[in-house]
Amino acid sequence: MSITSLDGKRFAEMIIQGANNLAANAKIVDALNVFPVPDGDTGTNMNLSMTSGAKEVQNHVQAHIGKVGVALSKGLLMGARGNSGVILSQLFRGFSKSIEMNSEINSQEFAQAFEAGVETAYKAVMKPVEGTILTVAKDAAKQAMMSATKHEDLIVVMEEIVKEAKASLNRTPDLLPVLKEVGVVDSGGQGLVLVYEGFLAEMKGEDLPNALDHLPSMDELVSAEHHMNVQSHINTEDIVYGYCTEFMVRLEEAKTIKKPFVEEIFRNELSQLGDSLLVISDDEVVKVHIHSESPGDCMNYGQQYGSLIKLKVENMREQHTAIVGETSATLNVTSKPKVKEKYGIVSISMGSGISELFKSIGATVVIEGGQTMNPSTQDIVKAVEDTNAEKIIILPNNKNIIMAAQQACDLLGDHVVVVPSKTVPQGMSALLAFNPSNGINENAVAMGEALSHVKTGQITYAVRDTNIDGLEIEKGDFMGLSEGKIQIKSNNKLQTAKELLTSMIDEDAEILTILFGEDVTQDEVGQLEKFCNDTFTDVEIEVHSGNQPLYSFIFSIE
Repeated sequence: MSITSLDGKRFAEMIIQGANNLAANAKIVDALNVFPVPDGDTGTNMNLSMTSGAKEVQNHVQAHIGKVGVALSKGLLMGARGNSGVILSQLFRGFSKSIEMNSEINSQEFAQAFEAGVETAYKAVMKPVEGTILTVAKDAAKQAMMSATKHEDLIVVMEEIVKEAKASLNRTPDLLPVLKEVGVVDSGGQGLVLVYEGFLAEMKGEDLPNALDHLPSMDELVSAEHHMNVQSHINTEDIVYGYCTEFMVRLEEAKTIKKPFVEEIFRNELSQLGDSLLVISDDEVVKVHIHSESPGDCMNYGQQYGSLIKLKVENMREQHTAIVGETSATLNVTSKPKVKEKYGIVSISMGSGISELFKSIGATVVIEGGQTMNPSTQDIVKAVEDTNAEKIIILPNNKNIIMAAQQACDLLGDHVVVVPSKTVPQGMSALLAFNPSNGINENAVAMGEALSHVKTGQITYAVRDTNIDGLEIEKGDFMGLSEGKIQIKSNNKLQTAKELLTSMIDEDAEILTILFGEDVTQDEVGQLEKFCNDTFTDVEIEVHSGNQPLYSFIFSIE
């Protein structure tokens, strides 16, 4: 079997198979993240990004390969999450641009498309690092160009691409010392290899696990449920359960030991609080949709099993009134459009308490996101549009969200800028430097400068044994991070926090802000606050409930 010409229909199947293979192995990719912190999400981000691209392709399958490429590029662009997802989207953006005018391509055009993808991705990254997904893509594309000069069969070229991508992946520890120290290959590179392996399997007619071919997603089920439900609501007053409530529960061992999670029991008990109930669960997360009169009770019930993430509550009575009132409104009084504000600030947050803090100091729209739940480019674009402002500033507050934020900015135009805050304390410092009387570029500079005026400390736990930066770390150890680097480790949360603060607070420190997470007790907060007051007598200390997951404490030192 050989393939000398590739059309859109076959390319679409390759994309779907590549996405399937990545989805089936996303957890393996997550496990390759270097740091032992509980936010290793490269596989998750690449999977969600590639799946978004594949779904767009599924909706636009046709013989013209260039048009299929356009669909792939669009889906990837809007679904890109995290740095790895953005880089993946840029690789296929360049690839797709290269073939845009072609109805089908030969082996040389196929190879040139991979090369074009690499060029686009390298340009998108401000400081490209070798030993990452970029290197794997570059080496594979170079091999593709060499192979295409000798072979017309695209299967042979794809075999060479996969072979070289794997070899390049195995070389990544030689290029990036931290990979060798920990004993892993680059996670993003591994994700790309899985996509390429899926391409090859489809070209050869081989089957791989079909992870896209699964039960309907929660969004699809919710849409279907709402469609069925709307027939029963003729009048607003007929709506029995007025709040459409959606949330996710990240299952936690400490809670499920006391109250084991059983999906059938969970569903039956929650059904007492409303109707239109949908529950989807796996070993880590439970997704819930319910119409209820008491959304807080629903969430409190879910919280018995773990921490709540991605919360959304909508008042269906107000929505229904607005819908049925649209026609009569146009016949009577035309309402004035909402006046645009001069400035809007979009901030990305992790934890309800931190979200409220950002709102209290001036954020217009706060996206719930952060570690393990990076918002997509599309999420950020929508948040910007929701600000209803003439000029918008985006604060990512996480180094793994900056590229997606910048990608959103590029899509929206020069009235939107990104201030590249890498942590929550940096985001707060930047927001406090905002001056509504200044221009957007002047604000961007001032807020950017404010990032260096704050130091960030974090307390989290190790998800595996490792040796990094000279520290022997065991699974379950508490770790103290200063500016993202692991400095302290011990088996005691408070001791780790005290040692980290002692190492970070110097004579120049004036203000210490402590944000405590959802796993911290009031007694632990009190003990740490007393230690700080007794030890750092010249430092002003503020304590807030951040309610953030994964990080017991986040410290802001100014």
